[in-house]
Amino acid sequence: MAIDPDDRDDAPPWADEAPERDENTADIFGDAAAPAASAVEVSAPAPAPAGDSPAYTVIARKYRPRRFEDLIGQEAMVRTLTNAFSSGRIAHAFMLTGVRGVGKTTTARLLARALNYESATVHQPSIDLTTEGLHCRAIIEGRHMDVLELDAASRTKVDEMRELLDGVRYAPTEARFKVYVIDEVHMLSTAAFNALLKTLEEPPPHAKFIFATTEIRKVPVTILSRCQRFDLRRVEPEVIAANLKAICEKEGAAIDAEALTLIGRAAEGSVRDAQSLLDQAIVQADPGEPVSGALVRDMLGLADRTQTIALFEQVMKGQAAEALGSFRTLYGYGASPDLVMLDLLEHSHAASVAKTLGPDALHLPSDQSQRLTAVGATASAGTLARVWSMLLKAHDEVRRAPDPFAAVEMALIRLCYAADLPGPEEALRRLQTGEAPTVAGESQSSLPNGGARMSMAGGGGGVAATPQGQPIASTSLRPVAVGEAQSVLKSFEDVVKLIETKRDPLLKVDVDRFVRLVDFKPGQITFSPAPGAPNNLTQRLSNRLKEWTGQPWRMVIEGGGGAESAHEREQREALAFRAEAEADPMVQALLTAFPGAEVIGVRKLAAPEPDTTTPVEPDDDDEA
Repeated sequence: MAIDPDDRDDAPPWADEAPERDENTADIFGDAAAPAASAVEVSAPAPAPAGDSPAYTVIARKYRPRRFEDLIGQEAMVRTLTNAFSSGRIAHAFMLTGVRGVGKTTTARLLARALNYESATVHQPSIDLTTEGLHCRAIIEGRHMDVLELDAASRTKVDEMRELLDGVRYAPTEARFKVYVIDEVHMLSTAAFNALLKTLEEPPPHAKFIFATTEIRKVPVTILSRCQRFDLRRVEPEVIAANLKAICEKEGAAIDAEALTLIGRAAEGSVRDAQSLLDQAIVQADPGEPVSGALVRDMLGLADRTQTIALFEQVMKGQAAEALGSFRTLYGYGASPDLVMLDLLEHSHAASVAKTLGPDALHLPSDQSQRLTAVGATASAGTLARVWSMLLKAHDEVRRAPDPFAAVEMALIRLCYAADLPGPEEALRRLQTGEAPTVAGESQSSLPNGGARMSMAGGGGGVAATPQGQPIASTSLRPVAVGEAQSVLKSFEDVVKLIETKRDPLLKVDVDRFVRLVDFKPGQITFSPAPGAPNNLTQRLSNRLKEWTGQPWRMVIEGGGGAESAHEREQREALAFRAEAEADPMVQALLTAFPGAEVIGVRKLAAPEPDTTTPVEPDDDDEA
């Protein structure tokens, strides 16, 4: 028989007590208890602090490409992949290589999405990712079970690679392919590469491998030969600047075109670096104010390009004092010494390119390209090459020097005094021909302490001395009269005679054989080059005449026309003389008398000198 707990005598003492209840709370059914008269009124909740707002997403992540069409500067790779997917010729392994920030990891994720793309209407791999597929969101967020994104730096051991490859033989769980994305694959050990090799050689049909690396040379050739390789190119600064401009328009940020150009150039082909720098540049200006190029230049620690071009011009002119003053001004404004040297290296390269290809080959504003083109036009290719070598060595010295500022100043002084010196071959030739091994056209005032430049070519006796008064050599010297040969060169024949006098046989042969004169003016020679003329003939002739006369000479090339060259004239005259000799009746008679005879050569005999001796008259005694 059941016993009612209420009828039990041993009921707990607290059973008859009223349940306790807080009169200021509401019960579970919503009936609120009347608040007590002394209850404290509840205040409204305080606003959430600003730190609780959603975290800011940086531009490099916010604008990461979600489609292949969004990849910047990789049109060749996108075209290849599009054709491969449309034809069904999809490789089982891909190798993506390039510098940091060009989109290797992003491309790997896009490839994983394209391989496993599935929608209501598309049931095969597709390169068109405009519409988000069934697996796209999970792959983007890195939580898809069949897409494994790994870092080779943390799985370098062979045991870890074998453990990973044990799952390759199993079919994918949800998607079409099981995709393995291995970043920085070059960091795998040799044993790990060997373990991966067999799987790459005979992979199961449901497995795809995508590798990314910045050090393609460290990847074994046996691995590379089993992958379809894509070299992601550096993105041009103009393309990066256009991308940054589009991002600024979406972000509502005001930034000057010059600032975007500076960021695009500083990124060195990396889109991610450029977007990170843009993130930093946007907050440089005050709210509501545009970001100027000066602010970005100060942020990057760059010198003003126009000022570094002026510094480069002063160096090429040998103006040491002006160059040091310009550098100190740049340094005072915060320019880094090694970046100044990098700018000078860039200007040297730009001047050389402009000299060869013209100013249109430089991706610079017109005023800057014209100034660098002018520098390249006034300097020889050999001088620009020596300046490049000296700047390259100076940049290394600046990076290693305990005082970079002093290292730059010493480099500028060295450049100003040595950049326009002749090369070793030219100096040796000048010594052999008796010329002074100094810079042609250098005035006496440009030498230290006003020292006079001397030439070892004839003249009175004397002893040459350095500006400090130390003797150089004991030989016959005379001062060089700059431009003294200019008045002598009144015709092209005078030019040829000057070349003979200066003993430059190679130039003499080339001028005789390949120069078809069109017009001659003092300071300018217009000619049409004969077939086979050397490419550097105009430059050599202009440089030599400038060295010998002290004045600039301009060479104008005209295609077609022009008189015959000296060599062609000599050949024509020789043929005419031979024909005249063979037509002589006596020669014809000899050829007829001796069948098979031929004329081997014809030469002119020097006319005998007349006998100027007075004949001796006979003595009368002898006649008797």
